[in-house]
Amino acid sequence: MIELTGSRLSVTTSTLKAIFDNGLLISLTSRSGGPELIGPPAADSPSALSLIFPNNQQVDLSADRDTQIIARRLDDHTAEYLFHGWRGDGILRISECTQTGDLLIEPSAYSNRMGLVACRWSIANIASDLRLVAPFFQGINLEMTDPLIRDTHWNWPHMWEAGLAILQGKSHGFSLHVRDTQYRPKSLAVGTKAAANCLGLNTEVFGPVDQNRAAGGLVWRINVHGADWREPAGRYRTWLFDAYGLGKRMASRPAWLNEIRLAASWVRSDPTVLDALSEKIEPRKVLLHLSEWRNHGYDEYYPDFTPSDAARAFMAKARAMGFHVAPHCNSIDMDPSHPVFALLRDFVYTNVDKTTAGWAWRNGVLPVPASNKALVENRTAKVMVKIHPGLSMWRSLLRQHIEAGLTGLGSDSIFIDVTSCTWNLHNALVENMTCTQGMARLIDDIAAIPPAMAVGGEGLNEITMQGLSFAQVHLFLSWQSSVAGLERTAGTAVCAFLFAGLARAIGYSDLSGKTENSALRMRTHHSLGTIPTFTGLSADDIRKPNKVVQELFELARS
Repeated sequence: MIELTGSRLSVTTSTLKAIFDNGLLISLTSRSGGPELIGPPAADSPSALSLIFPNNQQVDLSADRDTQIIARRLDDHTAEYLFHGWRGDGILRISECTQTGDLLIEPSAYSNRMGLVACRWSIANIASDLRLVAPFFQGINLEMTDPLIRDTHWNWPHMWEAGLAILQGKSHGFSLHVRDTQYRPKSLAVGTKAAANCLGLNTEVFGPVDQNRAAGGLVWRINVHGADWREPAGRYRTWLFDAYGLGKRMASRPAWLNEIRLAASWVRSDPTVLDALSEKIEPRKVLLHLSEWRNHGYDEYYPDFTPSDAARAFMAKARAMGFHVAPHCNSIDMDPSHPVFALLRDFVYTNVDKTTAGWAWRNGVLPVPASNKALVENRTAKVMVKIHPGLSMWRSLLRQHIEAGLTGLGSDSIFIDVTSCTWNLHNALVENMTCTQGMARLIDDIAAIPPAMAVGGEGLNEITMQGLSFAQVHLFLSWQSSVAGLERTAGTAVCAFLFAGLARAIGYSDLSGKTENSALRMRTHHSLGTIPTFTGLSADDIRKPNKVVQELFELARS
């Protein structure tokens, strides 16, 4: 039931009670009683409805001195706030889902100023005893004031790995999620410089944004729960599996995947490592990510995947012993010095700000060359550009090259890099597909290479997990080096819970146990649900393991 008194809107569903004032949520409790989940408005509270322009420029509609806000009750279950300001207009529709008790929030806004990126509805003054549990880097559980997350922005699905966020206290909490199967761009803003305990729910628009004036079309759902974050996460998982028919996907996974107890990332074609590992654990329980196996240098001249003689010998030995080996390929990065670039160059990822997405490496990461000459003449600098996977021609050519490279290797698995690298683009739609949707198609195309293989990737989110059997996952903002405070991100395996039965996670980098930092990384990975993983170990390191690696082997054998 919805009741309106002046600017104040009261909503009572089968599960919760909420009060809004001029579009701002000022009270949220369980219908059965319990503590207040939203505190009183504060001077530094963000605007209820905002326009977002490039470089995260925020225009607060409800904060304008001249803004007129009109509240309208449409029926027993629906109401709306209309915003008419100096710098834009908008509507915030509020309703209830009579089946679930969810509170439904649909923001939309527009302006005669072009370049609009998103509209944002903000939840301010979240109770100070609630922590944020969210699928960032496979799972975090942090105080809203933690500098790791305060004043941060998380785009879906690259960084916000599922459209769910949970605010959790000792005995109570609330959650928000979005039910979207159309691959629409969205993001979550956590806190601001002025106020920590707030969230911004961004409904973004497909690029190009240059002439765009309006944003909207997503419905955000809010509900309350008790003491366990798994309660709302379980509801979201049920929706996710039903929406995408993932029960059939689970049945298609290879049986051997569930037997894996140990993984190694960035393995070279060194057969002595195989002998040493076989002395520690049954080879059939080991998954190896083989990074250097081609005739070309690492991350050079993709999509050529011609194996070296050393790799052929390594693969033959590994297969005979029973190891599962995934040769390293790439999903969307390619070397512009490769001849097929001429066929594909019009479909390179272009960011919303019109820069070219990609990278190079010369004593550190470099941007993609802006010179066409430099672009094609710097193979040794590992110049890589990303091709939009919505392009059928790219998916076909990639499959052809991977299939040719694997011929005769007898591999039962394959690794394709940078599968997590999908976000909103200036060239968002290619063949009417977003790059996220295209990535899902690309993974399925590679999995279909006969005989059907287990496909691994980099990163794991609610879209890629549908086709991937395993994935290297990253620690919080800690790709090659560890962020200060990494230890605070351990222990809440949100993605492992959401994606269980489909994709298994393995560790990424600096997992040798040779330093205190490496040991921290290994422990943190394990706490987030990854298969015990090591990197950078020689045969001698395996036979004479340090304390941390010995613990890893014992864990894998247990």
